[in-house]
Amino acid sequence: MINPNYYCVIMAGGIGARFWPMSNSTTPKQFIDILGEGQTLIQKTFNRFTKICPKENIYIVTSKAYKEITHKQLPDISEDQIILEPYRRNTAPCIAYANYKIKTKNPNAAVVVAPSDHVILKEDIFTNVIEEGLKAVSENPWLMTIGIRPSSPNTGYGYIQYNEDKSYEKNRSIYDVKTFTEKPELEMAKSFLESGDFLWNAGIFMWSMKEIQKAFETFLPDVDALFKQGEGLYNTDSEPEFIDKIYQVCRNISVDYGIMEKAQNVHVYAANFGWSDLGTWGSLYEIRKKDTNQNVVSGNRVKVYDSNKCIINMPKNKIVVVQGLEDYIVVENDDMLLICKKSDEQQIRQYVAEVQVDFGNKFI
Repeated sequence: MINPNYYCVIMAGGIGARFWPMSNSTTPKQFIDILGEGQTLIQKTFNRFTKICPKENIYIVTSKAYKEITHKQLPDISEDQIILEPYRRNTAPCIAYANYKIKTKNPNAAVVVAPSDHVILKEDIFTNVIEEGLKAVSENPWLMTIGIRPSSPNTGYGYIQYNEDKSYEKNRSIYDVKTFTEKPELEMAKSFLESGDFLWNAGIFMWSMKEIQKAFETFLPDVDALFKQGEGLYNTDSEPEFIDKIYQVCRNISVDYGIMEKAQNVHVYAANFGWSDLGTWGSLYEIRKKDTNQNVVSGNRVKVYDSNKCIINMPKNKIVVVQGLEDYIVVENDDMLLICKKSDEQQIRQYVAEVQVDFGNKFI
């Protein structure tokens, strides 16, 4: 039976610039069927959490610009479950906003916060991890994050070091956290992997409403004070006007930096459920089915010759011939075409910025 005190906040406000040109400001990657499985990433994420929380307890935090597309793709949720941010202010303000809306309805809530655009290949294991995590934070005064057992010295992820000698007696996969490290250089990432007590930071959080409120009051009192002014206005017609006003002055800060790296009661659930943050074309390449030459090809009229280890994504019915490429990204969407080495994909953000300057906002 699904616990009525379990809530979920799905963060869906990003524009996915590193997946340009398929992902753009009009239709970001969370609203795209980027895996070719018949569901968009946000639909898959929402459906995943309906196994854990009542549908009416799942909230989507997104930009005002994506209100209509969110409604269209998730018709089962009410308008009140779509939390609209007037400006992008990183993860701490959006979590504070969601907290006050949920607390108004259920101060005893246990909450899981997750991005809308991650890939989970082993969903049964994921469901079990989240349920056990929510149970643990309901019973203990903890802030919890999920760490993924690393399979490589990936420099695109943050890392969590845990205390091997301090695991939770009821679940030996839950540990005290020692340190957080942002995306490291390769040599440091290799040393993390060799040490055996580091995990990839999945950016998925769990906590009781009581503990996360206490953490905001302690570590981000200025952010909490802004949202506290709205008590009595949340879930009413006065909420949007109030939110518009405070977001103009609220600072941009992540919950990782603002709270998790400072709090002393942080625990990590070490797990492995086939996770990818799907942050780049390269990460999509890793999880997609490949042909005999290790190419990942999307498009029904694409011909590939003498090419290896490429990811090629073309519109339906577009006739495309690719010859003589190795380790390339080739993607077309509307009037935009990207041809880029996989090894240089971290530069895509810079390319997008230059396209915006030279050709205008409609292309980003």
